[in-house]
Amino acid sequence: MSALHRGFWFALLAAVAFGVTTPLIALFGHGAGPWSTAGWLYLGSALFAALAERQPAALVGGVRRHAALLAAIAVIGGMLAPAVYVIGLRDAGPLYASLALNMEAPFSVAIAALAFREYVNGRVVIAMLAIVAGASLLSLGQSTGGGLHAGVLFVVLATALWALDNALSSGLHELDARITVFWKSAGGAALSLLAARLLHESAGGFATVALLVLVGALGYGASLVLYLRAQRTFGVARTASVFATAPFIGAGGSLALGKTPLGFPALAAFTLMAFGAVLHATERHAHRHHHHAHAHSHAHRHDDPHHTHTHDAPVTGEHTHHHVHSEIEHAHEHAPDPEHSHTH
Repeated sequence: MSALHRGFWFALLAAVAFGVTTPLIALFGHGAGPWSTAGWLYLGSALFAALAERQPAALVGGVRRHAALLAAIAVIGGMLAPAVYVIGLRDAGPLYASLALNMEAPFSVAIAALAFREYVNGRVVIAMLAIVAGASLLSLGQSTGGGLHAGVLFVVLATALWALDNALSSGLHELDARITVFWKSAGGAALSLLAARLLHESAGGFATVALLVLVGALGYGASLVLYLRAQRTFGVARTASVFATAPFIGAGGSLALGKTPLGFPALAAFTLMAFGAVLHATERHAHRHHHHAHAHSHAHRHDDPHHTHTHDAPVTGEHTHHHVHSEIEHAHEHAPDPEHSHTH
């Protein structure tokens, strides 16, 4: 399986794991305030990352030089975004909140294009416009006073924060995904629970806390590890496009709960967003390009045309070490991963 295909499946599995969290939070989160809910979810995420790391000492290795970036994503993605999202979810309902999560893709693409100079063609622009149009229908269709619906807007704000978080996380490609997830989640959980305590929020009963921690472990911890692995081989923008299936999974689960009817605004938004997600996910990019000789360290495999170096002892699967790339020019389908940061 090629790196691109692995990236696609990592992104899709991340979407499934995250998508089911919205109806589950709506179902199990009663009694806990938004900051408490965010804290318990990311505590579960941190526990998953810690248990998934077979060598606990690795969680502190090489972290110091990335401390500022890890702190930033803990605040943005692990504290602010989930709390804002829970506020929006409880106001808009699980169906509209799930669909509004699609806005993470346009924000991610915009950041990737503007900050990282990732290539974005007309097909991707049309896809993002379709998703934005769908979100607009949601915000208007859910409003009862003729204006924009506050709950949907809170969810949209949360997606902007998560998109920024994901873009910043791409700068941590030298760290194992489990290490990044652990520090982001542990920091986010600690800050969220501290905010909940200062605001005198309800923490929820034992059953609520236990269920939210479990949802966080699977829907946030496992999803984040898979997402970061996808991002390293599939690119920021393309990973976001595949991850855009998560809202539809959440919407399906929300409908199964039977709390929100599928009216015209939601159906029209679903159609537009699905069109945009499919259009983006099926975009292909290949051309002749040139790689300069360089050396770096990151997680990689030896089943692609860029990692042809040898080892004294046989190595299989993904591994990390300092290695050298020789100068090469070739053509193949690729994504804007760390190996393909060239301009167009």
